[in-house]
Amino acid sequence: SSLSIFMNYPLISALLAFSISQSSKLIASWYKDKRWDLSLVFGSGGMPSAHSATVSALAMAVGLEEGFGGSQFATALVLALVVMYDATGVRLHAGHQAEVLNQIVLGLPSEHPLSEATPLRELLGHTPPQVVVGASLGLFVATLLHLLCTAGTTS
Repeated sequence: SSLSIFMNYPLISALLAFSISQSSKLIASWYKDKRWDLSLVFGSGGMPSAHSATVSALAMAVGLEEGFGGSQFATALVLALVVMYDATGVRLHAGHQAEVLNQIVLGLPSEHPLSEATPLRELLGHTPPQVVVGASLGLFVATLLHLLCTAGTTS
């Protein structure tokens, strides 16, 4: 039925892991700076990696639901590995390049046509520890939801 999407354990696991990850950034920001920075909820980068939390929760949930030997788990695992590799590789280095370019633009004379350019976003990727924490969060969320769901069906 059309309502079955609300019972889709892998999807719920992935969305919950994403939500917890992004919410934790907001809470950590408030604790550190004593202000709410809502841009952290919708932005990328930072601790923990929401991308890693999402795809690792998805892969773990698919594995727990469908089995770890099937093609569905293999697909989810490869997707997770590609996303986490990209987060620590291409996107992290693109963020470093944006930081350098922003510094160059700041040093331009005011009459230069690029001196008024909008700064590039610098927080794009993740460090390896941010990815590990995000992936661990995703694995935990998927496993906990699985245990809660199966405990409810066995009693």
